[in-house]
Amino acid sequence: MKTFLKLFCIISAILFSSCYQTDNINDGYYAYENQSPDAYNEKYKDYEENPFIKVSEEPVSTFSIDADGASYSNMRRYLHLGQLPPKASVRIEEYINYFTFDYPEPAQGENVSLHSEISTCPWNTEHHLLRIGLKGKSIPENELPASNYVFLIDVSGSMDSPDKLGILKTGFSQMTEELKSDDKIAIVVYAGQAGVLLESTSGDQKNKIKNAIKQLNANGSTAGYSGLSTAYEIAQQNFIPNGNNRIILGTDGDFNVGPSSTEELIELIEQKRKSGIYLTVLGVGGGNLNDYMMEQVANKGNGNYEYIDNAKQIQKIFVHEKSKFYAVANDCKNQVTFNPQMVDSYRLIGYENRSLNKEDFSDDDVDAGEIGASQTITAMYELVLKNTDASEEYANFDFRYKFPSNTESRMLNHKIQLVPKAINNASENMRFAASVTGLGLLLKESEYKGTLTKQDIVDLASGASTFDPNDYRKEFVDLVGNIK
Repeated sequence: MKTFLKLFCIISAILFSSCYQTDNINDGYYAYENQSPDAYNEKYKDYEENPFIKVSEEPVSTFSIDADGASYSNMRRYLHLGQLPPKASVRIEEYINYFTFDYPEPAQGENVSLHSEISTCPWNTEHHLLRIGLKGKSIPENELPASNYVFLIDVSGSMDSPDKLGILKTGFSQMTEELKSDDKIAIVVYAGQAGVLLESTSGDQKNKIKNAIKQLNANGSTAGYSGLSTAYEIAQQNFIPNGNNRIILGTDGDFNVGPSSTEELIELIEQKRKSGIYLTVLGVGGGNLNDYMMEQVANKGNGNYEYIDNAKQIQKIFVHEKSKFYAVANDCKNQVTFNPQMVDSYRLIGYENRSLNKEDFSDDDVDAGEIGASQTITAMYELVLKNTDASEEYANFDFRYKFPSNTESRMLNHKIQLVPKAINNASENMRFAASVTGLGLLLKESEYKGTLTKQDIVDLASGASTFDPNDYRKEFVDLVGNIK
């Protein structure tokens, strides 16, 4: 009898393990144990929307760029589950910057290009939209610098789910396939305490790296602070001068052992970012997702924050847009000075947590965002114009950034002196950016959404998809069309 019970337990454990480890992908989406986000205890920061500002009172608008896309893919998770995302989770700049735009390459000797356009506003016929765009220099894959990666992976009990640790294992395995022989990877894991699962290993030992990833299992509490400290130590030990030195943190953000407040983690990150080591944060799963902490840690850690909601998102981050891991511009700051003769008032849409003081623009000690190779960044202003005659410039756009190896910034200038176009006659870049902005306004239930409807969003985006790498714009149209 004892032998039978023992055999029964073993078989049951194997069957349970087999069922649990199945990724349960439905149309590319990982199944969630809890299908009701309403029951989740997720943490978001509710930023108040930027108001309209009179140019006569404050003509200068200064802010850091934002290279994140997490808010958009997190929204997609909610829509897939048949619910609207929490209003506090909507960061419109991340909706826009999830997408790549068709911007020109930088001039010779520069790592960033500047672009702008003005059109009528589709949700308020009395207003106009100003789009400013930036693009990081494209680098051929065979010319990308060697990378020193540290995969920092949360293996605590809360990660024990296919849509959490399971999706990270798939993603990191796919990234391993993309490694060059002169790249190297170390793997640090943390639960109750941090440990080194794999010492820094050459990119030509792919099987060794993937076998280490396969070993990952989740249990215990979450010592995220300890994990970050260990990852920075490993990254520093294997630092590649003039290379890409980056920690990639995969977690749901549920830190609960040791220093765990957002403020304590930010203090650690701010100390470490001066070492030349970048930080990418990958959020996964639902239920206890700490979006606020992860977004802030990425902001302060010279890095970016993405959320992985499905199998296609793995491809986007680790394969299609992997060049974003290579920063070409650091501490990127925008300063737009509006002409009071042409512009009555303006409102920066989104970027509420990226605002800077006017004097921060020229202070090289003030941290700001980074731009990766081939990456595009877009910002939208809603304007009340005094004059639509382009004989004078509407605004002056100054941009500061640092080459990755430099500590002093350089400045680019772009005069915004364009004849405003009707939105339907504007470029595809403008129409698609306006469409994505509009979705953010609707989901945020913005007081500035005006007459905007879901159909307006679909119409704008449907005719603006000629440039559509990997069909992300087409997916957007389908996503909006299916909103109930």
